[in-house]
Amino acid sequence: MIMTKIIVVCGPTASGKSKLAVDIAKYVGGEVINADSMQVYKGMDIAVAMPSEEEKMGVPHHLFGFVEPTQDFSVAQWLELAREKIAELSERGVTPVIVGGTGLYISSLVDNIIFDDIGENKEFREEMYRLAEVHGNGFLLEKLREVDPAAASRLHENNVKRVVRALETFEVSGKLSTERLEQSRSVCSSFATRMFAVRFENRNILYERIEQRIGKMIEAGLVDEAKKIVLNSTSSQALGHKELQPFFRGYETLETCMNTLKQKTRNYAKRQLTWFRKDERIQWLDFTDYPLILENAIKIIKNFKKM
Repeated sequence: MIMTKIIVVCGPTASGKSKLAVDIAKYVGGEVINADSMQVYKGMDIAVAMPSEEEKMGVPHHLFGFVEPTQDFSVAQWLELAREKIAELSERGVTPVIVGGTGLYISSLVDNIIFDDIGENKEFREEMYRLAEVHGNGFLLEKLREVDPAAASRLHENNVKRVVRALETFEVSGKLSTERLEQSRSVCSSFATRMFAVRFENRNILYERIEQRIGKMIEAGLVDEAKKIVLNSTSSQALGHKELQPFFRGYETLETCMNTLKQKTRNYAKRQLTWFRKDERIQWLDFTDYPLILENAIKIIKNFKKM
């Protein structure tokens, strides 16, 4: 079987994924496909650090900013679109460069996960969200642990959407989400993949980059953007908007909300690192000066292209 070659640039927020993906795409004559669950949404450019036209450097970008923030958007929907776009690019002789920090998107694509349609139970789902509001996110995670300990061990209590979906899966189908995941791996992947992420031996450097990014977001108009946006249960997970709600309601100062945003973003980066460290296929590029990072990535890609 002839395998389609794809390049993946992943890792934590503020690690420089977007720039590295663009430079790799320019080197291989490729185009960039988004694998960030929040960058699919329109009107949230500042909060989700959407790449600007200048940052794209003329490289075509796909699956960015095309979903209304009031619409839910699932990993299954993204997979369908990403696979279609990869096939289209490959037919044109263009190398797909996948970039993003959503581990579930990336692993589902690379491992060729097939999501079957088990249906839904909106009343049950709404009840689970109500329980989370009343008793806290940890209460919901414990409910999942009672029926599917393996799924609960993979999820953080703040990822309420996925915890609820795992509970809903069991409620509707009687199957554990873990069982469905194993069944979905039955078809081998058709992709030959090289995966890259930037490693920060000194975690404080990454945290400094996060603080600098948030400062630039404020300067770029994050507060005004957050005032205008209407979110749904999925898009509301984007860091940068919900943290400002106490400021808009007069409960907290802007400075307090920004400190909360910084802390939550650091925590999110930790969770991303935990996810990606489990994937032995990732080539970790040590954070040095940027030209060396790119040079090391290109060395690996040269051998990949010869295969």
